[in-house]
Amino acid sequence: MQLRYSFRLYPNAVQRAALARTFGCARVVFNDAVRAREDARKAGDPFPTAGELSRTLITQAKRMPERAWLSEVSAVVLQQSLRDAEASYRNFFASLKGTRKGPRAGAPRFKSRKDTRQSVRFTANARWKITDTGRLDLPKIGPVKVKWSRTLPVTPSSVTVIKDAAGRYFASFVVDTDPVIDHARMPEVDRSIGIDLGLTHFAVLSDGTKIDSPRFLRRAEKKLKKAQKDLCRKQKGSKNRDKARLKVARAHAKVADARREFHHQLSTRLISENQGIAVEDLSVAGLARTRLAKSVHDAGWASFISMLEYKAQRYGRTLVKIGRFEPTSQTCSTCGTRDGPKPLRVREWTCSACGTVHDRDHNAAINVKVAAGLAASACGAPVRQGAIPAEREETGSHGFPTGYRAA
Repeated sequence: MQLRYSFRLYPNAVQRAALARTFGCARVVFNDAVRAREDARKAGDPFPTAGELSRTLITQAKRMPERAWLSEVSAVVLQQSLRDAEASYRNFFASLKGTRKGPRAGAPRFKSRKDTRQSVRFTANARWKITDTGRLDLPKIGPVKVKWSRTLPVTPSSVTVIKDAAGRYFASFVVDTDPVIDHARMPEVDRSIGIDLGLTHFAVLSDGTKIDSPRFLRRAEKKLKKAQKDLCRKQKGSKNRDKARLKVARAHAKVADARREFHHQLSTRLISENQGIAVEDLSVAGLARTRLAKSVHDAGWASFISMLEYKAQRYGRTLVKIGRFEPTSQTCSTCGTRDGPKPLRVREWTCSACGTVHDRDHNAAINVKVAAGLAASACGAPVRQGAIPAEREETGSHGFPTGYRAA
């Protein structure tokens, strides 16, 4: 499967200026492609093909005085920007036809030079390389210092350079992993687990283990409030406002990084210790519209389940999602009696049939495991086999801190 290895970049002042030019040229080509197609749509003409756009917006544009500066950056970056525009239109039309899974994709929009996140992609044709001194040598940018946290398992097929809202730079490498090697890293075990996700505890396992919720956003609210207040007091368009905006972005990035690291460590531990894992298919979008919205977003359940999905596929584990309407909190895990709905303030309850006293979350975790069909067989292995395919994220869609995505 394809994975992403991300590392922090530390370009110098000259390289930052070169990257800014590269981001700008890629943005201009993308906007020109969107404008050309919109003009064709309004005129009732057929959409220009990718070859026509490449010839018009890149090859011929470089010879024009108003676009001559496109020659200052790698041509591969400009071609990849056209590919991104093509992919955006394909996703949009697929959504209109109903053939695309997931949320509906809107029509491509123009990119702004004021966007806080910028990215460009270099493929093998760009002839980028990693030098003997461990620097990332990019065409027309030069060797950039990299903070390597691990060794790349194979030669990457492409690298995406990202600048996030906090002003940090990242290099995201796409690599193809070997399933045989991945499965050997985590041999099969005879354990399975059910997980009940919550807010009081981030997760309660069917074996009784309770994992506290770190509540990263809640703990950082005081600092975030002060940074946001300072930003609101700065005059729009001033340099002080730009500095204040960076402080806010860095504070939020620190919270997001801590949450992501917590998710990676916990998901990796659960995958390594259990052959089968069962979770609820929660409607996070629906829960985020309730009064618990901030706490739901702070927990980051969707991100955590996504990590479990791709790690289960990578290491040959079984991940089962049960329906969100399964009455796991209403059913006695001892006798199977359904005792009716209970308000959230009820954390313990006694079964009316067998008299067993249940911890609400622990009982739900056991029922999640049972509903998923992960009961142990005579040899102790899970009965249900097969892994749910993990979603592959779009190249360069996020700036992950040093090497997190490959955990």
